[in-house]
Amino acid sequence: MNHVQLRPPTMADVARLAGVSHQTVSRVLGNHPNVRDETRARVQRAIEEMGYRRNSSARALVTRRTRTLGVVASNTTLYGPASTLFALEEAARAEGYTVSTVNLRKLAVETLSEALDHLSEGGVEGVIALAPQRSAVEALAELRRPFPVVAVGTGSGAEIPSVNVDQLLGGRLATRHLLAAGHRTVWHLAGPEDWQEAADRAAGWRATLEAAGIEPPLPLRGDWSPLSGYRAGQQLAGWVGRGLTAVFVANDQMALGVLRALREAGVRTPQDVAVVGFDDIPESEFFAPPLTTVRQDFATVGKRSIDLLLDLIEGREPSGAPGVAIEPQLVVRASTAPD
Repeated sequence: MNHVQLRPPTMADVARLAGVSHQTVSRVLGNHPNVRDETRARVQRAIEEMGYRRNSSARALVTRRTRTLGVVASNTTLYGPASTLFALEEAARAEGYTVSTVNLRKLAVETLSEALDHLSEGGVEGVIALAPQRSAVEALAELRRPFPVVAVGTGSGAEIPSVNVDQLLGGRLATRHLLAAGHRTVWHLAGPEDWQEAADRAAGWRATLEAAGIEPPLPLRGDWSPLSGYRAGQQLAGWVGRGLTAVFVANDQMALGVLRALREAGVRTPQDVAVVGFDDIPESEFFAPPLTTVRQDFATVGKRSIDLLLDLIEGREPSGAPGVAIEPQLVVRASTAPD
C-alpha cells in the first residue's frame, strides 16, 4: 500500500530526506554561497522529489520584511513565564512587530529544533526563547540557529545573548532584609533544581549568609506550586522554637502555601516567623499577612529583550551588553514587619 502524504512537505521534511540541517535547506533556498555543490544538489533533488514549495512568508525571511518575531516558551501557566510572554508581545507590538509563539511541553534539543523549523517556515526574523531551565540553555547552545536568538530567564552565566532579572541580587535583597531585622539566620525554600533562576536565588541567599559568618541551613525544595510550599511549611513549623525565625521562599505561590501551613500550626507571621517571597504577584499584597517579596520588572525584561533582538537582526551594535541584567526591587509588607 502506497503512503499518501496528507500535508504539504515542510523544510524539515526536505532536510530529513537530504540528510542535512534545516539551516542548510534555508541557505540553498536563499542561494547562499557557503554551501558545497554536492550538498546543494542533494537538497535540490529532495525538494523536487517531495514537491516542496516555499511559502511567501518564508521567502520574505530572506529579505527580512515580515516584521514577525518568534517566541519559544514552556511553563506559561506559571506567573513568571506568563508575565514575560505578555511583556514580550507588548514590546514587540510597540515596535511594529507581530509575534508568533510556540509553546512546548519541554525545552530540549529535539523540541527546540522542531520549534525553530516551524518558526522558520513562518518567516520570522528572529526568535526569543524563554529558557529558565539549565537543560534548555544547554539545548539552545547546541543548536545552529538560522536567525538571531535571544534567551530570557537563563539566569547567570549564559553564553548566548540573554536578558535576565538579576536573581542573585534578588536572593541577597531578601536575605539582607531578614538579617537586618535581627534574625540570626534565614531558612530557604528553593525552586526546582533544574531552574537556573532558582539556583541563582539560592546562591544569593547562601552568599549573604556566608558573608555574615552564618552557616546556611539545609534548604528545602519545592516545585513552584502552593502545595509544595504548604508541605515545606509543615516541615518548617517543626523547627519553630529551635532556631527558625525567618524564611526566604523562592516564589510567592510557594510562600502562600508556607503561610497557610504556619498558620495551621499556630505559628504567627511575622511575630514568630518572618516570610519573604519572590515575584510580587498581584495577589501577594492580599495574602494573610500581606507578603514581603522581591519584585521582577517584566515590562523592562520584555522591552530590553525586543531591543536586543532587533539590534541583532539589523546588525547594529547592541544597546546593552549581550548578557543584560535587570535589577529587582524589594517590596516590604506585613509578613516581615510586625505592627
